[in-house]
Amino acid sequence: MNQSKLIIEADGGSRGNPGISGSGAIIIDANTGEIVTEIAMFGGIATNNVAEYKAVLAGLAEAFRINPSAEVLVRMDSKLVVEQMSGNWKIKHPDMQALAIDVQKLIAGKKVVWSWIPREQNHRADALANVAMDEQRDRIVHLDRVEPTTSASTEFNPVQPSSIRAPGDVSDPLTTLILVRHGRTALTERHQISGGTGDDPDLSEVGVGDAKAAAGLIEEFGKKGTFAHLPKPTVVIASPMNRTKQTAGFIAEKLGLEVETLEELREISFGDWDGHTNEEVARNWPEVFNSWRGSWTSSPPNGESLEAFDARIRKARQMILSKYAGQTIVVVAHVMPIRGFLTLAMDAGAAGYWRPQVAPCSLTIIRHWGESFAELVAANFTAHL
Repeated sequence: MNQSKLIIEADGGSRGNPGISGSGAIIIDANTGEIVTEIAMFGGIATNNVAEYKAVLAGLAEAFRINPSAEVLVRMDSKLVVEQMSGNWKIKHPDMQALAIDVQKLIAGKKVVWSWIPREQNHRADALANVAMDEQRDRIVHLDRVEPTTSASTEFNPVQPSSIRAPGDVSDPLTTLILVRHGRTALTERHQISGGTGDDPDLSEVGVGDAKAAAGLIEEFGKKGTFAHLPKPTVVIASPMNRTKQTAGFIAEKLGLEVETLEELREISFGDWDGHTNEEVARNWPEVFNSWRGSWTSSPPNGESLEAFDARIRKARQMILSKYAGQTIVVVAHVMPIRGFLTLAMDAGAAGYWRPQVAPCSLTIIRHWGESFAELVAANFTAHL
């Protein structure tokens, strides 16, 4: 979609205040006046003001999914929210302070204008909030396109965690990470260890093919294909190593974006084992190798332990989720960083660093609501290769 100007009408309600709550929002193409999306979101037990803020968050997230650079006008009959978001009134309640911070993160660097409207002019968003309270479930309808029902999208919730068993108080903006392992190199093809401090090879010829295939798939996000129900990426970040930067370059070119690098995404260091095969390491360093396998604290000679590496990956995840809250980010990295993101998302512990398979140029997709909750959408996806 290419709508450059969008209007959000948002409202929230609570039957009991606090009580059963719901949020409603509609997205309107300002150029045509046509409704693009309708959102009804169940909020559990909450106050009316909290429900209104959640309606704003849902509406903004959808608007920027449609067009990350759109100019947005937010219209509400809640003078409280409008004045607070315009900076005219102070925010005293802790729950609303937290939600207001989430809104500010989402609109940082965006063109957003806030406008109060009379209640009778906000009846469509109010009706959606009541639908959410009546049905006690979330619902989103894209009115501008006919979406095929697929197994990937049937039970998918575009705003909140998809599982009904998930916590009901998730309020951070949704941030989607598309984790891509780099394409093959000559070392990959020879089954030689290639860590973060050893040789820094380029992609091989087949590796370039891997990267182009991944780029073609990611270009389809938000438009068509397997992941049409996920937002189009707005940021591309890569480890500073050649193979990841080159892979990210093909992806960024398809998306019309630049590649940013993040040192913390560098592959784990294998020290003296770099360039050797696993068989050579087991033969030449038998005692160290055996104690290293399955260990949290052991490291290869002059290499990096899982304990130290995990701290680095936690920092990388925190930096990405904080800086790009509410966006969809392609993160091009290596086997171990991707396993680290999976481990943290699934709360898997040390074993998460050796159980998942991560193939060259596979996609692993994780949705985050801050650091409080995560949802695994896909792992080691390779159908495009």
